Amino acid sequence: MRRRTLRTVLAAVLAAGVGLGLTAPAATASAEKKPAVCKAEGHWSQYVCATIGELLDVRIGDVHPTQPSLGYDEVYYKLGRYTLGKDAVNKKFDDWCEADGRVEAATVSPGARLDRPSSFTCELPRGAETADSTAPMKTVVIGPGGEPFLTDGHHTLTSFYETPDGGADLHVRLRVVANYSTLGKKDFWALVQAHQWVYLKDPEGRAVKVDQLPTSIGLANFQDDRYRSLLYFGRDIGYAAGGVPFQEFYWGSWVRDSSGVDLCGWDRDDLPSYLSTVESVTRAMTALPRDEVVDSGFTAEELGALEEWNDGKAATKGEFAKLSQPYSADKPGKLAYALEYRRVHHLN
Repeated sequence: MRRRTLRTVLAAVLAAGVGLGLTAPAATASAEKKPAVCKAEGHWSQYVCATIGELLDVRIGDVHPTQPSLGYDEVYYKLGRYTLGKDAVNKKFDDWCEADGRVEAATVSPGARLDRPSSFTCELPRGAETADSTAPMKTVVIGPGGEPFLTDGHHTLTSFYETPDGGADLHVRLRVVANYSTLGKKDFWALVQAHQWVYLKDPEGRAVKVDQLPTSIGLANFQDDRYRSLLYFGRDIGYAAGGVPFQEFYWGSWVRDSSGVDLCGWDRDDLPSYLSTVESVTRAMTALPRDEVVDSGFTAEELGALEEWNDGKAATKGEFAKLSQPYSADKPGKLAYALEYRRVHHLN
């Protein structure tokens, strides 16, 4: 039998009425809202009938990752902020409310916990979400049999998983971008790759097969990508986040393979050294011509490179100044939280 092309797969899926998240002819637009056959059976039955745009309540231990690695230091920053933070309201509640499509925390009771939603409230009640409030939500594709595949939010959900009042049974809503529950695995992965909703390289740039991806979130299930960590701390200093899925991984590949930045002196346990490395990398990013191809065909402009380092501000101002704050400061920087969390938990 001749192998089906992606165009044939797309046509077959449209004919079956499965949501693609693509612009479709008017005749099929309404059919794309849910699978042609919606049977709530099996292990993933609670997800199989999800519709495009639905804010789907999920158990975070159910989601299947679409990337093989994380920037561990980003997760350590979040966990440091949640467990060692100096905020008047613990940032984990703001992060959970934002992830749930409801902006930020409004009230937090004494002893409040993420796994006890009645102990805190969000700015918007469920049902009052807006386009602006749902835009930052993490996204999910419903796979064969209803299995939910996370396409954005691996670091956030892993942080919820790892925090003491989180865990696999914690619930949060994800925005559904497609439902491919009626497809077989081969056709499902063909479409996911066509949409660039999966990243299939390890931290050293080696190819990863889809059956080698982690099957659940949690730090122990991912490899540690130090380049991805480095790029996270360069947000709004060398580039603006958003627009391209797995954006930081593409920049990370560039840092590793072709940036020309010397990382030999990078000490991940030392704040000045880490800051210096972030500065060197982000200055190199902003020095690139806008049409320079960075990785996988994406240009510096497409990957959000800023026109000026630190958005044109001095190192003592703006985002770089915020990042530079030590843990002893009233408002520590993200790097300081990550390093302090690693120190306290002997993760150095």
